[in-house]
Amino acid sequence: MLRRAEPQEGANIQELAPLDRGIRAWTFCACGFVVEMMVWGFLFSYGIFQEYYTSHPPFNSSSQVAVAAVGTVGLGIQYGEVLFLSVLFRRYPDYMRPAMWCALVLYFLCLLGSSFATKVWQLILLQGVGLGFSGGFMYLPVMILLPQWFSERRGLAGGIIFAGTGVGGFVFPFMLNSLLDKVGLRWTLRIWAIMTCVSTGIAFFGIRPRVPVARYHTGQRRPLAPRMEYFKSPLFLSFSLTCLIQGLSYFPVSLYIASFTQTVSDPLTATIVLSLFNSAGVVGQVILGYLTDRFAYPWVMFYSSIGSALAAFFLWGFASGPALIYPFAIIFGALSGGFSSVWPNAAVDCAGKKPENADITYAGTAMFKGVSAVIGPIVSGLLLEAGKSSTMGHGYGRAGYGAVEIFVGSCALATGVGSIVVAAARQRIAS
Repeated sequence: MLRRAEPQEGANIQELAPLDRGIRAWTFCACGFVVEMMVWGFLFSYGIFQEYYTSHPPFNSSSQVAVAAVGTVGLGIQYGEVLFLSVLFRRYPDYMRPAMWCALVLYFLCLLGSSFATKVWQLILLQGVGLGFSGGFMYLPVMILLPQWFSERRGLAGGIIFAGTGVGGFVFPFMLNSLLDKVGLRWTLRIWAIMTCVSTGIAFFGIRPRVPVARYHTGQRRPLAPRMEYFKSPLFLSFSLTCLIQGLSYFPVSLYIASFTQTVSDPLTATIVLSLFNSAGVVGQVILGYLTDRFAYPWVMFYSSIGSALAAFFLWGFASGPALIYPFAIIFGALSGGFSSVWPNAAVDCAGKKPENADITYAGTAMFKGVSAVIGPIVSGLLLEAGKSSTMGHGYGRAGYGAVEIFVGSCALATGVGSIVVAAARQRIAS
C-alpha cells in the first residue's frame, strides 16, 4: 500500500486555493470584470467622442478618418502588444504586478494630458497610443492568470470577464454624454482619468495569481520564452485568421453605428443605440461563453457569424430609423460582440499538450485581431467617403452607408466559412 510522503521538517507547505470555485476564484473573476470594463469599455465608447470631436472646435475641421484614427490606433495597439507582453511576463513574472500599477499611472497621465490637446495628432498620441499601450499592461495579467483559477468553467468565467466591455459600453456613453453636456470635453477627460484610476486600482488587489510567483535572485537564470511552433499549426492559423475577418466585421459597426444613427435620427437615439449595441455584448459574452463549455466552439463561432451577417445585410441595410436600428444593435451586438468568448477554450486547444502556454496562443490571436481593429474602420471610412450620403436604391444603404453595410455583412459571412475550416482543423488534431 502506497503512503503519502511526509513533508520534510522545515518545508514550507502552501495550500493552493480551490480551482473553479471559492471566494478567491470568483473575486478574481469580479475584479477582472472591472478591469475589462474600465479599459475596454472606455475604448468601445469612443463613438461618443468621435461625434463630439467632429462637431465641436477645435477638432471639427479635421477629417473624419483622422478623428476615427484616435480610437482605432488605441484598439490596434492594445490588441497588437499582447504577444510581446505575454513573452515578457513569462520571462519576468515577478514584474507583472508592478507593471500593472505603473501602467495605471501612465494611463491616468495620458487621459489627463489629452484634456489639454488642441490638435488631432495630440489626441492620437495620448488618447490613442498612450491609452492603448498602457491598457494592454493593465488587462493582460487577467488573461494570463485566468487558466490558473478556472478550468471546467473557464468559458463561463471568461464570458463574465469579457462582459465588462459590454457593461462599460452600455453605461459609459450615457455618462460621457452627460459629462460632455455639463462640464465640457476638458473636465470630462479629467474626471474620467480620476475615476478610472480609483476603480481599476481597487480591482487590482483582486488580480492575484493562484500559484505562487517564482522569485529570482541576481544572476539566476530565468525561464526562456516558449517556442512558437503553435503559430504554425493549422488550428491556430485558421482560428486567428477567422478572428481577423470577424474583427473586420465588428469594429466598423462599433465605430460608426452612433454616427449612422445620428444621421437618420437624433443624438439621443444615437447614444441609446450605441449603449444597446455594447450591452447586448454582455449577454452575448456570457451565453456564448457558457455554450463553449457545452459544445464545440467552432460551431458556436459559425452560428454567431451567420446571424451577424443576416443582421447586417437585412436589418442595418434597410434601416431608415430606430425601428430597424434597435433590433440590429441588439442582435449584431450580442452575436458579434460575444464572439471573443470562444477565445479562452480555443487558446487551450491551440496550445495542444501544453495548456500552460495558452496565454501565448491567446496573445497571437489578439495580434491578428489588432490588425482588423485598424484596417476595418479605415476601409469602412474610405467606403463611407466614397458613398457621400447617397442611397443604393430600393431604400438600401441610407446616408452613404450601403457599401459599409455590405462590407460588414460579407466579412461576417466569411467568418462563418472560416469557422468550418477551424472545425476541420480541430477534428484533424483530435483524430
